[in-house]
Amino acid sequence: MGSFGWISLTTDYGTFDGFVAACHGVIARQAPDVRVIDVTHHVPPADVARGAAVLAQTAPHLPPSVHVAVVDPGVGTERRGIVIETPNGLLVGPDNGLLVWAAEALGGIESVVELTNEDWFLGDISRTFHGRDIFSPVAARLALGAPLTDAGRTVDPQSVVRLPDPVVAIGDGWIEAEVVTVDRFGNVQLAASGAMLRGLGPELLLSGSVKARRGQTFGDAGPGELIVFEDSAGRVAIAVNGGRAVVVLSVTPGDVVRIAER
Repeated sequence: MGSFGWISLTTDYGTFDGFVAACHGVIARQAPDVRVIDVTHHVPPADVARGAAVLAQTAPHLPPSVHVAVVDPGVGTERRGIVIETPNGLLVGPDNGLLVWAAEALGGIESVVELTNEDWFLGDISRTFHGRDIFSPVAARLALGAPLTDAGRTVDPQSVVRLPDPVVAIGDGWIEAEVVTVDRFGNVQLAASGAMLRGLGPELLLSGSVKARRGQTFGDAGPGELIVFEDSAGRVAIAVNGGRAVVVLSVTPGDVVRIAER
């Protein structure tokens, strides 16, 4: 694919310790002219699905990049490290489902390479910090234009671990969809496409008892009222004008919310 001017980082490392800086440092030592975009380092610890959703919704808005993602509760086990090639960038990280949604958002999986070339790794590989010792140095080499096939052996794309598809169902006057993410404002994003809202009326009932209205902006609801809308990622989302929908609905990622006409 040639060289890239950008590497993105998505992790659950947080920013209170030096983990992120170490990854930046490894990249800078090998590829000092490559720019690094920090997508987030505050994925909830070990929440692979949340990391996958954030990366998938963000990567298409970045320049063609090598995307490094590390939410890796299986680090140090037999799980593979992989690179996924897409038409619009490369994805580097653990083979635990974290990368696949982003690969699909970037045009689909073209090829997959298992990271087996230890010459590309740092010398002493930690059992618990593959982000620094494997994924970052591999990303730096790829960003500089090293051939993907030099990273390891090609594997069958069908062998890549995939997360279960989120629950989405639609009927006459109702939608049921799984909570994908909750952002820092307390807005609740569902797996359903925003287009599904077009078949619903303006007055809605959430989970059988909570009144809401369909709108386009937060201002379409009065103070403290719930609004159901299509968010910037094209998903159905629920917010409270001046409040936190996650508190009102008492949901967490993985729960299913029913939206029905009232």
